[in-house]
Amino acid sequence: MTATHKASKSGLVHACHRSWRRTASYAWRKVCKSRLWICTSLLVPCLPVTADAQEHDADALAKALSNPVAALVSVPIQYNYDETFGEEGYRNLVNIQPVVPVSISEHWNMISRTILPVIYQQDVIPGSDQAGIGDITQSLFFSPKEPTPSGLIWGVGPALLLPTGTDNLGADTWGAGPTAVVLVQKDAWTYGALANHIVDVAGSDRRADISSTFLQPFLTKGLGHGRTLGANIESTYDWKGGQWTVPLNLFYSKVSKIGSQMVSYQGGVRTYLDKPEGGPEWGVRFTFSLLFPK
Repeated sequence: MTATHKASKSGLVHACHRSWRRTASYAWRKVCKSRLWICTSLLVPCLPVTADAQEHDADALAKALSNPVAALVSVPIQYNYDETFGEEGYRNLVNIQPVVPVSISEHWNMISRTILPVIYQQDVIPGSDQAGIGDITQSLFFSPKEPTPSGLIWGVGPALLLPTGTDNLGADTWGAGPTAVVLVQKDAWTYGALANHIVDVAGSDRRADISSTFLQPFLTKGLGHGRTLGANIESTYDWKGGQWTVPLNLFYSKVSKIGSQMVSYQGGVRTYLDKPEGGPEWGVRFTFSLLFPK
């Protein structure tokens, strides 16, 4: 074979090789594009569904938090600051409020709601300060699992006052009485009222005489994305002293997530529409809640 023939053959081989590489590369790019298109067409529709599902979960949890007898385990830790008592008095109050629903039959839940107050206050009792825990309020609501045909959600049960107070922060008496809640949840709105009445039933000789009615009308509006705007009035009437205490609370809350843990943040302000002489004038509230949906 002459050098000319060898060069010609080598050139032909290289040309064929380049042509094959171009053809293979083109074919591979076609396959990759095809696969990429298929994967993208499968994955992209899933993304908004996942986001929608997360948003739906947050909205569902926010709606459940607006319902005092919802089947949702939660642990709210609520910080309250109030002033001015007298001339310069103020109070820091942290309420630890675990809520635990228990299924007791096919159609009924029992919802345990506990309020444990931890308090530091200055000049609320003039010329002194106190730090410790207050009396525990324990409520049990027996509530149907489903609303009535008209959409009414309700629960009734006992409320107990447990004399756990320290450093003159409690009534030093056992108390008991009925409690009830009624509400309606329609679209993004929740409205209703919670009430209890507690009287002293036993305690030491120096126990306080208690006859107290608590009435809490509430209204919330879901804003989407786990956000809620609301208002309530946490009014208390002291039948022994013949005096109302009526704070109006305005608040905003947001359901979110820390890692895998669902949580809720809430912040708000309040003013007192009525109060005893020397009672507080205004306050703020911040609540952090751990949520444990089923």
